[in-house]
Amino acid sequence: MLWNNLQQTVELGWDFYLPVILFVGLIAMAVPVWASIGSAAILMLVMSGDLPLSLVGESLFSGIDAFALTAVPLFILTGDVLVRTGLSRKFLNVAEALTCWAKGGFGSATVLVCGMFAAISGSDAAGAAAVGRMTIARLVESGYPRPYACALVAAGACTGILIPPSIAYIIIGLVLGISASTLFLAALIPGLAILIAILVTNIVVNRIYGYEGGGNLSFGEWFTNLRRALASDWYAFIVPGIIFYGIFSGRLTPTEAGATAVVVTIIMGFLLGTLKLSDFPAMLVSSAKVNGIILPIIAFSAPLAEALAIMGVPQGFVTAVTSLTEDPYVLILLMIGILIAAGCVMETTPNIVILAPILKPLADNIGMNEIQFCIMMITALGVGFITPPLGLNLFVVSGITGESILKIAARAVPFVFFMLLVVLLIAYVPAISTTLLPDIYK
Repeated sequence: MLWNNLQQTVELGWDFYLPVILFVGLIAMAVPVWASIGSAAILMLVMSGDLPLSLVGESLFSGIDAFALTAVPLFILTGDVLVRTGLSRKFLNVAEALTCWAKGGFGSATVLVCGMFAAISGSDAAGAAAVGRMTIARLVESGYPRPYACALVAAGACTGILIPPSIAYIIIGLVLGISASTLFLAALIPGLAILIAILVTNIVVNRIYGYEGGGNLSFGEWFTNLRRALASDWYAFIVPGIIFYGIFSGRLTPTEAGATAVVVTIIMGFLLGTLKLSDFPAMLVSSAKVNGIILPIIAFSAPLAEALAIMGVPQGFVTAVTSLTEDPYVLILLMIGILIAAGCVMETTPNIVILAPILKPLADNIGMNEIQFCIMMITALGVGFITPPLGLNLFVVSGITGESILKIAARAVPFVFFMLLVVLLIAYVPAISTTLLPDIYK
């Protein structure tokens, strides 16, 4: 019924159907997402005649000609430098000392270090790989089944795009014309809520199955361990401190914070003797590969978004949906369902650039705050990282451990459930996203 209403509203023809079929077919054949989007966009423009092909090149350039996007490669590079300098292991030492008093302490430490890494790199895949290599073997030694240990790391790494600074918030801010700094501030409480949900899930599962013992330290022993860890590894927190203070105090833009973080991390690596000039080619190539996946998607999505807008698809979608129901609670559930389904089969960046312009008018129609909509969208898409068939974090941890993706996905079900509860809270309680914002954004 929804599809029929959309057809009647927008009068969709083969100039829409054929590009969609082409896009789905190319994705099914494992053609890179940017090439699939670009091919569909060009075919749509050729068939519809809505935008001269001579302007496609200009549209591609304008899609990535934004100062805010400079922050993306900087945060990616910061994450690479962090791993190569060994500072990420300092986070693990402090996290372990902080949670060693509790039963299941190392599992909790694993989740915390995922959050710490997220607060610097802004990337979930990088966090899953870095933290997975450090912790999965030890989690298994502590008593966790290997599939569950992999699921724990995969879930914790979802915070990579949910805890600011986040590449996903930079991209959605660019697509919808919203300040990335504002989105970072709004995402702080929701990101921490997801982190806490993952921590609580692990504690509950560990209590039920008794995977990991521990938790027998007295307060004095715990405090001594924590003090020693902080005394020896405190300097690792200089980098996230600079990022958070710079962005949230308004003294630095996200791009400036990313640049400062890269420089400071490199200097610390040289001072510690863990970074050499010979490490730079590999670091730069690794960061360039990740950046080379993100930016072409954004560039080729620009003409596609223009074609869809000219054809009236976003407005037609709103009219079609509201003709079925105007209940805002039902419409929010519909948006969440679309986002989770999309997150299961496609990465965050293409989902943002394709779905954000289509769903935002619907959110505006029901009176949802635009900041709250962005937080809800990114958080719902984040659940897709541990949901088959294409949960990115599942593939990352499977790749570094050799564990079956299906086994990992099965053990990730409790994390998906509790993360979805947080998504619903974000969607229905605006204060979670807007409490820290100035009144002008509420």
